[in-house]
Amino acid sequence: MSTRLVLLGLLQNKPLYGYELKQIIEEHMGDWTNIAFGSIYFALGKLSEEGFVKKISEQKVGNRPSRSIYQITDKGKNEFLSLLREIWQKFERKYYPLDIALAFSKALPVDEIKGYINKRIEVFEGILQHLEEHKNEQLQRKEVPRLAEAVFSHSRYHYIAELNWLKSLLEDLEKGKLL
Repeated sequence: MSTRLVLLGLLQNKPLYGYELKQIIEEHMGDWTNIAFGSIYFALGKLSEEGFVKKISEQKVGNRPSRSIYQITDKGKNEFLSLLREIWQKFERKYYPLDIALAFSKALPVDEIKGYINKRIEVFEGILQHLEEHKNEQLQRKEVPRLAEAVFSHSRYHYIAELNWLKSLLEDLEKGKLL
């Protein structure tokens, strides 16, 4: 559903071709969505079949393959609003595979577990640093809406919570409280 919503949302502004959509998603949305390049073209095909977008032209530049330019239809605008409302109303509990690993941690030496936790802490600290840099870079661009700041902070708060939990877990392990 998110691929469809993103594509329809981006096509609200102007007609675009697949590679432009891919670039916008990678440059501006890569930190908070994981839409694969191949799924863009598949989704565009389905959206076109369903009448939510239409191919308005094809361009051929030099020896490159031709590229189709897509435009959202009125039916697509209604679908976009429907999907957007559905996501706002949908609540789903998140499950974390790490919790399963944690439940069976007695099978591993404590030092090995500490090593995994330290590595995760390092990764999360790197993610937070990247997010902050990318946020600052993106918010400098005039085409990026101010609401993007809220999107970045949503991810940031989740990563901070996970990082704090990992540090607390490591501390409890070092004190011998868990295993």
